[in-house]
Amino acid sequence: MSTLDEIYRLHRLLDGRRTGISRAILIGEHDFARSTLTRLIADLRDRLGAPLIHDSERGGYCYDSADGSHALPGLWFTPAELQALVTLKHLLANLEPGLLDDHLRPLQARIDKLLDSNHLGAGEAAQRIRILAAAARQKNLRHFQTIAGAVLQRHRLKIDYYNRERDETSTREISPQRLAHYRDNWYLDAWCHGKKSLRIFAVECIRTATPLGKAAKGIAESTLNRELASAYGIFAGLPVATAVLRFTSKRARWVADEIWHPRQQSRWLEDGRYELTVPYSDDRELLMDILKYGAEVEVVAPAELREAVRNQLDVAAGQYRRDLALGSGSGHEV
Repeated sequence: MSTLDEIYRLHRLLDGRRTGISRAILIGEHDFARSTLTRLIADLRDRLGAPLIHDSERGGYCYDSADGSHALPGLWFTPAELQALVTLKHLLANLEPGLLDDHLRPLQARIDKLLDSNHLGAGEAAQRIRILAAAARQKNLRHFQTIAGAVLQRHRLKIDYYNRERDETSTREISPQRLAHYRDNWYLDAWCHGKKSLRIFAVECIRTATPLGKAAKGIAESTLNRELASAYGIFAGLPVATAVLRFTSKRARWVADEIWHPRQQSRWLEDGRYELTVPYSDDRELLMDILKYGAEVEVVAPAELREAVRNQLDVAAGQYRRDLALGSGSGHEV
């Protein structure tokens, strides 16, 4: 569909006119490009159902109504545009309040005004469209502004970072490269000077962040993409293996429409199952995504990933076998 502003600009020229307006005037006096005008007329008439006609006796294009008026229905963006707009509003609203200073408040105000405009449904967007944070963790982003500043101003940080897996905190000197918002959580891509390699840090696990008077080490974007964005999920790195997953024909109805990885490959099997192939460097996140499908997915390869999934399922099943040994599905005596 044509751009929102252009459609409504043409609509405002036509709405309420008792006389028509010629194509020549629309092009010459109102600066519509000839090809654009043709597309706008088609959009108004065919997609939005406007009673737009060309009446030579009335002088050109007009609405075929008693008073020349027509109320357009609430007009929506494409799904991708609407998602981008509402997601941006969601991100701005859920950042640390201190980040929405004089620089960002005008941006949020403009988004609010656009979503509240009459042609988007008289303010219904904020109430009728939700961004659900199914996997969001409890946020503690008090250092977000310092981190974002270091990313944009290209200087190093000294951080105290809590590692959940090892349950320990370490001090690092890092050169921030970029921020990533993934599954409703913030991550920092950075060069760790102690480890002498690229690392990904969960922002909510950064306990302290102190700016240093040193320029950040620059890493080429191509290197960041190759080492941090080429494997599955947030546990990025150069791929070390490729997972081959086969989903049941029922589950395939959903999975076939999902993007697990930019370089994934897929095919339908003759028996209706769906085979998905994704590269990965670390199996932790991939394991979680596989296990949530239970019996509706089989890991075909590699053998190490298949064994890891089997071990996890055995441990889970063992908890319920203990209940059966006690003679009760609840684990309590009867």
